[in-house]
Amino acid sequence: MTTLLAPTDTFGLWAFLALGAAVAIGLEQRYRWAAAVTGVLLALFWGMLGVNLRIVPADSDVWDAVWSHLVPLAIALLLFDADLRRIWRESGRMFWIFNLSALGTCLGSVLAVLVVGSGIPDVAAAAALMTGTYIGGTVNLVALSAALSPPKELVGGLLVADNVTMALAFGLLVALPGLAFVRRRFAHPFEDAVDAAASGASVSAEGRTRAATFWKPKEISLADLATALAVALGAVAISVAIADAVRAIPGAPELVRQTLGQKYLVLPLVMAGLATVFPARLAAIRGAHELGTLVMYLFFVVVGVPASAAALLQRGPALFLFTGIIAAVNVAVTLGAARLFRFSIEEAVLASNATLGGPTTAAGMAVAKGWDGLVLPGILVGVWGYAIGNWVGLLVGRLVAHL
Repeated sequence: MTTLLAPTDTFGLWAFLALGAAVAIGLEQRYRWAAAVTGVLLALFWGMLGVNLRIVPADSDVWDAVWSHLVPLAIALLLFDADLRRIWRESGRMFWIFNLSALGTCLGSVLAVLVVGSGIPDVAAAAALMTGTYIGGTVNLVALSAALSPPKELVGGLLVADNVTMALAFGLLVALPGLAFVRRRFAHPFEDAVDAAASGASVSAEGRTRAATFWKPKEISLADLATALAVALGAVAISVAIADAVRAIPGAPELVRQTLGQKYLVLPLVMAGLATVFPARLAAIRGAHELGTLVMYLFFVVVGVPASAAALLQRGPALFLFTGIIAAVNVAVTLGAARLFRFSIEEAVLASNATLGGPTTAAGMAVAKGWDGLVLPGILVGVWGYAIGNWVGLLVGRLVAHL
C-alpha cells in the first residue's frame, strides 16, 4: 500500500509522531472536551487517522524503535520518584488503602477473564496488561506490552477501552464524595474542610483543565535534562545487562528467566533502588517526569498506527466489558475496604483513582477537589503502583492462563 510517507522516510515519520504528541498534549491542556477524551486517546486516534488516510505506513523501523528503545527510557524517567522509604514514610494511610485497591484490580481481572475471556484473543496477556495498568497506570501497560508482545491490535483496542472506562470511572469517583448516601456512611474530613473554606475561586473556575494544572510550568535547566537522560539511559543499560546475564545462566529456572530475565521487570527494581539509595540527588533532577511523559505520548501514537477500525468495532464490546469489569471490581473492593477499615471517602476514591490512572490522575483529582493534604500521598502511592504493576500483572497473567 502506497503512503504519503514511505516506511524508510525516517525523519518524516518521527515528525508525524512528534506532531501527534504535541497536538494531543496541547489540546488536553487547553480544552475541557479534550481533557475529557484524554490526551492518550487523542494521540492514539492521530496514529489511526494517519494510517487510515494512507499518510503513514502500518509497518516501519521507526515504530519498532519506539517499542524497543523509547519505552524502557520512558519507564526509567517516570520512576525517578520511586524512593521506597519516602513512599512508606509519607504516603500514610493511603499506602494501605491503595494496596487493597490493587487487590481489587487483581480480583477484577480474574472475574473479567471468567466472564469475557472467550471473546478476547490472548486473554492471559490482556489480563496481565490490564492488571498492571489498573495498579500503576498506562506506563505499566506500555512496559508489559513490550515484554509480552501481544498482538498490537489488542494493545490498541485495550488502550481505547481503558481510556473510555477510566473516564466513566473517574466521573463516578469524583461524584461519590458529594453524594448524601455516601456521606452518611463514610467519614469525609477533606470535603468538610473544602466546604468550610469555600469562599473564593476554585481551580476549575480559572478555566484550566486538570492536565494544565498538574503540568504547570517549572524551572528546568539544561543540566537537569542532560542528567535525567544520562541516569535513565544508564538504568536501562544496567537492566538490559542484568536481564541478559540471567538468561545466560545455565540451568536457570524458567520462572527466574521470565522475571529477572526481562528488562521491563528488572528496570523498576533498578530505578527504585537508585531512588531509594540516592533520593536527594534524583529528586533534585527536574524534568524527568516531563521527558518520560512526552516519550509515552510518542508511544501512544505508535499504538494507534496498527489499530484497525474494523477490528476495534469487532472486538470493542468484549474489550469494553473486560476493562469495565476490572474497574468496577476495583472500585467496589476499595469502597468495601474503606468502609470496613474506616478510611475516609476521599482516601478511598483517590486510591482507586491512583490505581486506575496512576499518580498524574490522582494528583489532578486531589488538586481539582481541593484536597491539599492528599496530593503528595496520591502521587507517592501512584509511583508505588508504577514500581509493582509489572510484577503483579505478570503474576496474574500466568494465573489466568491456567483457568
